[in-house]
Amino acid sequence: MGAHLLPLLLSLLAAAVAGKSAHLKLPLLRTHPFHPTPSQVLYSDASRLCSFNRRRARLPITSGASSGSGQYFVELHLGTPPQRLSLVADTGSDLVWAACSACRNCSTRLPHSAFFPRHSASFSAFHCFHPRCGLLTHPTRVPCNRTRLHSPCRYEFSYSDGSLTGGFFATETTSFNDSSGKAVRFKKVEFGCSFRSSGPSITGPSFSGAQGVLGLGRGPISLSTQLGRQLGNKFSYCLMDYTLAPTPRSYLVIGDGKDGAVVKTFTPLINNSFSSTFYYIGIESVTVEEVKLPISPSVWTIDELGNGGTIVDSGTTLTFLAKPAYDGILTEFKRRIDLPEPANLTSGFDLCINVSGGSKPRLPSLSFRFAGGAVFTPPAGNYFLDTAPDVKCLALQPVASPSGLSVIGNLMQQGFVFEFDTDRSRLGFSRTGCSVP
Repeated sequence: MGAHLLPLLLSLLAAAVAGKSAHLKLPLLRTHPFHPTPSQVLYSDASRLCSFNRRRARLPITSGASSGSGQYFVELHLGTPPQRLSLVADTGSDLVWAACSACRNCSTRLPHSAFFPRHSASFSAFHCFHPRCGLLTHPTRVPCNRTRLHSPCRYEFSYSDGSLTGGFFATETTSFNDSSGKAVRFKKVEFGCSFRSSGPSITGPSFSGAQGVLGLGRGPISLSTQLGRQLGNKFSYCLMDYTLAPTPRSYLVIGDGKDGAVVKTFTPLINNSFSSTFYYIGIESVTVEEVKLPISPSVWTIDELGNGGTIVDSGTTLTFLAKPAYDGILTEFKRRIDLPEPANLTSGFDLCINVSGGSKPRLPSLSFRFAGGAVFTPPAGNYFLDTAPDVKCLALQPVASPSGLSVIGNLMQQGFVFEFDTDRSRLGFSRTGCSVP
């Protein structure tokens, strides 16, 4: 009787543990030495937006690291034994990829500069005719050889500035140190092992301190989707202002973070069949100082070709708005702000003000009414950027391309918790959520 009862009890116990709400809370780091100028941020963001507008690949990728100060790192360990790496958290891409090295004698390589698959007992590359391999773009010069037993799945991604990364699509044991310092391990996490990377987006100074990208998009190979099978299809983050001293803590939570005490406002996530990676939301109206601006609702819609719409993106620093919306906000701000312009305007910004007076200037409020009635009102520090001593510039940019894709960047998101719930297809946000330990 006891011999038959024990397996049943173990089965019930396993079911009970599996039924518990689980989550993974990770610190987001800002440790690299590169501090881009506002003009560098603008250039990198514009390049990233260009790649958003041009691509229609099945699973596109753009490095969040290319956006300069828009870098938030997640530290993880790949392999058996584990090797420590830092990847850029990016909701605008799906693929998790890390720089890899095929060296045998790696004494000349700096520690933590790349992942060494030869040193891992758990590394396993997909075969090129594996169904998962079909989710990626492949180099045309190396076709799949179905007759060879060991013909790995190769991938290749190109960027709008000519940058390129490519390698093998594989699985690996992946572990994270959560916010309490506890190591949490996951087996067979799918990732790209990049042996070739070139170009400024992924080898330039803005990528300093990162060994790859942690894709958090809506696609099937993103980390949030992969871990969602175990932790639930939900993740959230809080991005804090890294220029403050001491630097407040930023974090990423994958799964249900048990922050039920935090009251969030929700807006639906919108599907775009032409671009399954991005987190689209709807905007109904924009107000400045509680005055609704005369912006046509058609400015925010996604057309029959998948153009337009608005996405929330952790890898873009500034906020880009369809030109009619941007023009309306800019005109209203210029009308309401009675402060002198600086002697030297910061290149690329249409509105800059001199704030050298003794008192802190009051800047106009800005609110977005999202679909479903949710109202997002960020503080002025989220849409005015310090570009020089005593100079602030409006951290918004117009989207003049025909696609009209608007992007809410991470500067606009700072100080809010944002929750991406794909099971319920909704985005939640709260001004108070970042204070939750």
